[in-house]
This record gives sequence, C-alpha cells and structure tokens, in this order.
Amino acid sequence: MDDKPRTLQSVDDSADQPRRTFLKQSMGLLGGGALLGMLPAGMSAAVWAAGSDAPETTRAKLGFIALTDAAPLFVAIEQGLFAKHGMPDVEVLKQSSWGTTRDNLVLGAGSGGIDGAHVLTPMAYHLSTGRITTNNQPLPMALLARLNVNGQGISLSNEYLDLKVGVDASAFKGAIAAKQASGKKVSAAMTFPGGTHDLWLRYWLAAAGIDPDKDLPTIVVPPPQMVANMKVGNMDTFCVGEPWHAQLLNQKIGYSALTTGELWGNHPEKALALRADYVDANPNSTRALLKAVLEAQIFCDQPGNKDEVAQICAKRRWIGAPAGDIAPRLKGSFDYGGGRVVENSPHAMRFWNEHASYPFKSHDLWFLTENQRWGQLPRDLDRQALVDRVNRDDIWRLAAADLQLPAEQIPTSASRGTETFFDGKTFDPQNPQAYLDSLSIKASA
Repeated sequence: MDDKPRTLQSVDDSADQPRRTFLKQSMGLLGGGALLGMLPAGMSAAVWAAGSDAPETTRAKLGFIALTDAAPLFVAIEQGLFAKHGMPDVEVLKQSSWGTTRDNLVLGAGSGGIDGAHVLTPMAYHLSTGRITTNNQPLPMALLARLNVNGQGISLSNEYLDLKVGVDASAFKGAIAAKQASGKKVSAAMTFPGGTHDLWLRYWLAAAGIDPDKDLPTIVVPPPQMVANMKVGNMDTFCVGEPWHAQLLNQKIGYSALTTGELWGNHPEKALALRADYVDANPNSTRALLKAVLEAQIFCDQPGNKDEVAQICAKRRWIGAPAGDIAPRLKGSFDYGGGRVVENSPHAMRFWNEHASYPFKSHDLWFLTENQRWGQLPRDLDRQALVDRVNRDDIWRLAAADLQLPAEQIPTSASRGTETFFDGKTFDPQNPQAYLDSLSIKASA
C-alpha cells in the first residue's frame, strides 16, 4: 500500500466529480477546518452529506485493553451510538495485552484479527514504521482521535511507603541503589516498550537522575496483571492506567507516587487508530465510527454521567473491576495512600473537555522525539513526514463538522504550542531537536 495522504471521497462519486474536485482542491489549499469554517452554519455537514455518504460497511472490529481510558468505546456500544451512526455491527473486543492488540491489528479482521483499536498513541507509529512487527513489515495506520488526556499513574510497593515518594523520585534513587547493593533485584514495570506508560516512567526516573536503561531495569506486564505481579514482588514500581492504581491501594499492596498529569498537564494518552486499508476502503464508515466515539467522549466528560460511566466500565465484559475503584478518580478524587488525599484534582482524566479528543500533531511529534531519546526509533527519522502521514486530524475535523459541534470545541491549529514539563523542560514542536539535545539522560545515539 502506498503511503500518500488519503482523501475522504466516496468510492462512487463520478456523478458529482466537479464539485468534489473543487472541494478536494480547496481543502488542500486551505485545510479542512478552514474550508468548513468558511461555510454558513449547518452547511458544512450538508456539503459532505451530499452524494453517497452511507457507510460502505456496517462492520468493524475494534480492540481494547481493560483500562478506564477505553470508556468511550464501551459507552459507544452501551448507548447505541455506533448503531445511531449507521454502524450497528461494530464489535469491541477485549485484548489481553498490548502485544495481542498489535498482533491482531497485523492480522486484520479478515484474518481473524481486528480493524482498529484503543492503542497507546506511539503504537500507531511503531506499526506504521514496522518497528514492532514481524520482519519489520510496516502496517500503515490512521490515528483518528485522542481518546483521553491524563489519567495514568506511577505507583510503588509498600516496601517504600515510609519514603513517601511523589513527583520527585530522588528518595527512590537511593532506596533502589541500596537494595541492589544488598544483592537483591530491582525492576520497574510498564505495559509496552516505547508506549506511553514506558515514556512516563522513564521521564520520571530520568528527571531524578535514575537511568532506566542502567539503574533500574524495566519489564513488560499487561495492565490487568500489574497488581498481582506487585503483590508477589515482581517489581518495585509500575506505570499503568486506571483502575489498577486504585486496586493496588485497596488491596493494601502499594501506594501512588503521582498521577501522570503532574508530570505534564493534560498530556496526550490513548488514541483510536484504524488500519489505513480499512480507512481507505471505508471512508464513510470510518467517519461514522469516529462520530460515535466523539459523542461518547462528550458523554463521558459530563459530570452527571461519571457514576454511570464507572458502572459501565465495571462490567465484566469491559474492565471487570468494582465501580467503586473507578468512579473516584474519574471524578478527580485521588487517594494516593499513606494518608494523602487530593480532591478536585486538576489532573483528572479527560475525554473531551479542553480539546482532549483532538489529535494534536504537536503531541505526536513529542512521542516520536521521546522514542528517539530512548533508542526506540532512529535519530534520522523524518518525524514531521511520519506524523503527517499517520495523524488523520482531517477526518476528526470532518466528523466534528458532521456533528455540528460549536466552534470553540474545535482547535484552530494542529499544534497546542510549546509544552512545559514538571522539571522545567520545554518541548517546542517547531524545534524538537532542541528538546532532545537538552536531555542529559538518554540512549546513546
């Protein structure tokens, strides 16, 4: 498959080719959002509805991992939103690990796998470059939306409870060095190499002078298995999403050092990504899927719906954890353990508010740069070209126009601008190399 930018024209558009050609050319010159924004109210959706906009297929198989940030997919099924947008045959299928998600995406639905998934954002790029596939065979992907921002965490075993480690991990540095000196093994767990949890953990450790490649080996553990593995002493610390930190605390096995929004406020996290061949073959179905997910994200972020979202997540078919372990952190109430409780945290998981759903290209640039930092991607990678190929924010904007969302809910730029992290480091998407050069702990080039 070629990797040229893909259009969203209907597969049967010959009868209306002149108008569609004009729209396509105008979109290319002005950008999708700019063109749609120039149309009178209500006209943007009508433009794209003209002609054949019926879904090419009503089917799609989407994977998910048992994490609270997959809630928009659960809600879209439970509330009938996929069916509302003409996709009644969507299946949302539990995956046992991110490795399983990868393997099933490579297979594709036609071979017993899946068409798309709730993914760690960098996975869309790792698949597209072939970094994580057999024989490094690229699997072109389309990243359609961010499913959430914030909402992950880093927890430690109760072995370190007296240290009260938080955002500053310097006390932890001395403790693991002493443990190693005594002849005992130490390790830190994350969910997938180069994924978001790996990157948050590494950033936190490196900011305290702990080299995750030399001082504290990392291991891979699927999210639902984190708590059980810490219970038997397989790791000293881990980074994962919710509700597994609440489960850890409630089982009195460990405590939370931080929620990841404390490292980077409103940081990007999971994404909805589809195989590019599905998007190419089914542009209308893709947009219908996305509209259902956007509506679900809006539902998830309404304060009055939080308890219902927690109840949905708690179902065995989805996460299978008590709603009482899910709801508090959804609402911004964080019991870290050791007597530390924060109410109304500004770092609660967001699904829609504050542009949480929009897939800012500037954020994907950071993920690629940070993967380069740790040797997961080559230093000579053309970051911007890859982002422009994989990140389909144009489809997000079309879906938002179809839903006639208020203008203030649609970002005016694909960049959120310069980002600042808890340790004072900054990332300017106009100059990713300057950020990379400023980091003292990183893999050798």
